[in-house]
Amino acid sequence: MRKTTPIADVIMHPLRMRIIQHIRTHEVTTTALREALPDVATATLYRHVAALVDAGIVAVVGERKIRGAVERTLALGERMAHVDRDELQAMGAEQLRHAFLTYLGRVAERFDASLASGEAQARDYLGFGMTQLHVTTDDLAELQTRLGELLAPYADADRKDARAVTLATILLP
Repeated sequence: MRKTTPIADVIMHPLRMRIIQHIRTHEVTTTALREALPDVATATLYRHVAALVDAGIVAVVGERKIRGAVERTLALGERMAHVDRDELQAMGAEQLRHAFLTYLGRVAERFDASLASGEAQARDYLGFGMTQLHVTTDDLAELQTRLGELLAPYADADRKDARAVTLATILLP
């Protein structure tokens, strides 16, 4: 039975954020997830995957038997892996600060991994900046919808000659 834990309490754990980021664009087997996160003990990984499945953030979309064990295929569930406006409003200042710093830590981790790769081309795909917008809450909702539509074609991990990049967005009043 699915728990009704606030989404922020579930996803704002560094390992769970890594799992969500890995599953975000495509279905992933538990074996592939273990290989993608070799620094995480298998039992720990499965415990966090179970929490995400229980909360509806990750869904089991397939199962197959391999040598007596069941390998599951995972995808994002019906509950989106983000904190929505209502949940942001319900969070206390300390919880919100923790969630934001966890997010920033994940962005910094991705940046460090890019630099550590030593790949000369990595900087061709790097960019960051800030711009100020003047919006109403209705404008913001439209902007988020249109950005989702704009970015959807680029979420396909199987696009020929395409490279994975991370687009991180932050809105600050």
